[in-house]
Amino acid sequence: MARSRTTQRMTAAPAAQHRTTAAATQQRTSNTSAAAVAAAMFSYDFVEDGVDYDTLEALHRGEISSWIEALAQSGLLAESEVAAVAREWGERPSLLLDALLTDADEMTVRRCRLAWASMDRLAPFTFPIAHSG
Repeated sequence: MARSRTTQRMTAAPAAQHRTTAAATQQRTSNTSAAAVAAAMFSYDFVEDGVDYDTLEALHRGEISSWIEALAQSGLLAESEVAAVAREWGERPSLLLDALLTDADEMTVRRCRLAWASMDRLAPFTFPIAHSG
């Protein structure tokens, strides 16, 4: 018995949705591993001598190019992974902060989160520099 076009479309839709979901999962996994690489590369040095609040302010403004450049030059990630991380951090610099605070003690994390929240309150309607690009 021949299947109708509607039936064909209905059975094809879940397969297409599965492919899309699988691609999104792989992208998230790739970004997660890239964030783990960034945390391993930068976290200890970021908190070793105490957090530099000028650096924290620069991160809040979206100034991430030096971090992306260091990540790219490490050779640990493919260009596409670096580009994905750059997009993600450009849209949400707080994700870079999360990676940088991986090795921080609880009080340092709290101080940085409070400082970040204060910067959010002082500049609630401004976009990071990465958005003006």
